[in-house]
Amino acid sequence: MRALIGIVLVVLLSSCATQMGGSAAVAPGAKDQVAAATAAWVAAFNSRDPARITALYDPEAAFWGTTAKTISTNPAAIAEYFKDAPKSPNARVSIGEQHIRVYGDVAVNTGYYTFSNVRDGKPVANAARYTFVYKNRGGKWMIIDHHSSRVPGS
Repeated sequence: MRALIGIVLVVLLSSCATQMGGSAAVAPGAKDQVAAATAAWVAAFNSRDPARITALYDPEAAFWGTTAKTISTNPAAIAEYFKDAPKSPNARVSIGEQHIRVYGDVAVNTGYYTFSNVRDGKPVANAARYTFVYKNRGGKWMIIDHHSSRVPGS
């Protein structure tokens, strides 16, 4: 009897693990949509319009900005991080390599980008690495988590 119970438990647990670990079907074009969502963030950042930038973040998003000392976990805190964007009209970001994975209605884009600006009349550039996590909300990929940090030595 113990052996039978053991076998049943193994079968049930294996079934649960398969169901939980199985990958959801990826919609055709989902990776392209996530790349487009990241490109929209770049365009918003480069516009230097705080409202346009923050509109891409889900209301429940978490954000670790490149120069932030704390994590932003609500729309007001994310808006606070970007509020001074218009004061740096020449600041830009460009995406380098990106690695996109889609898991049903959640996607992760990890890669690097370069922030550029003009200071004292001279161009400056800082390399940074990023992770964007997106959730598809009604057909729109919203940022639910964003981490950005400088590449050491850059």
